[in-house]
Amino acid sequence: MENYEELLISLRKIIRSIDLHSKDLNKSAGMTGPQLVVLQVICKNEGTTAKALAEKVNLSQGTITTILDRLEGRTLIQRVRSETDRRSVRLNLTEQGKSLLLKAPKPLQAHFIERFKKLPNDRQEVLLDAFAQVATMMDASELDAAPMLEIGQIDKK
Repeated sequence: MENYEELLISLRKIIRSIDLHSKDLNKSAGMTGPQLVVLQVICKNEGTTAKALAEKVNLSQGTITTILDRLEGRTLIQRVRSETDRRSVRLNLTEQGKSLLLKAPKPLQAHFIERFKKLPNDRQEVLLDAFAQVATMMDASELDAAPMLEIGQIDKK
């Protein structure tokens, strides 16, 4: 087997693992990985704005707005307009959102991060460089993607 074939098989296994975890997350918590990460960030940064949230999770404003609309529709978050500056809208978790967050499974990347951090720094650097090169070779280095593992549409910046 050629080296590139082995690499493509490894990439496919990664994609498949992300897909399976996403389906499990959707089944158990009724939400996607990005929705879970957005809830977690709002929980840690009560009163944040959509713009700050988008920057924090490295997703476009449009993608964040769509996620927030869905979370608000499920009454997991609430948007609160500032009384002093009507243009400013702050994001907060509802009690239902806090409850769901407590019961939600760990995101797949949490397990990955634990294992990655155990690697020596030089090994981490090798992996970072290799994956950056793979992203470039796949014309994916400019895609809008948060540091979360999820299958689905990724918006270009």
